[in-house]
Amino acid sequence: MKHLLPKEAWAWLQAETGRRAALGQDAPLFVDVRMEIESLYVGRPPGVDNIPWYEYPDLTPDPVRFAAAVEAEAGAKDRPVLLICRSGKRTLDAAAALEAAGFADVTHVVHGFEGDLNDAFKRSSLNGWRYDGLPWEQM
Repeated sequence: MKHLLPKEAWAWLQAETGRRAALGQDAPLFVDVRMEIESLYVGRPPGVDNIPWYEYPDLTPDPVRFAAAVEAEAGAKDRPVLLICRSGKRTLDAAAALEAAGFADVTHVVHGFEGDLNDAFKRSSLNGWRYDGLPWEQM
């Protein structure tokens, strides 16, 4: 598993998308592993596919189900996969599950979309995708 800070992940995604397009290959699959409600209402990067690591009401990861859903979306286990979550914690487990399932090129976004909590228990104030001013959308 590779670890990229948000700005590095965005730059890699843009470069790799262009490189792979020139070769006639699919762009990397960018996956938001947060619950759908988080992704929709908190915000998410543009072009991301939402494949939750776990979902309400169970809140229990199912690594086999997750890997199968990513494989169905990716089309092949050798397609690069970039994972993002709220703080970069869930993606570590999700990436490990993908690697255990045979995915060859998995990267996660360190600090995730909202980043770490500050001393006042607020996110998006220290690090993360939004903090870095990267593109995002909100429903």
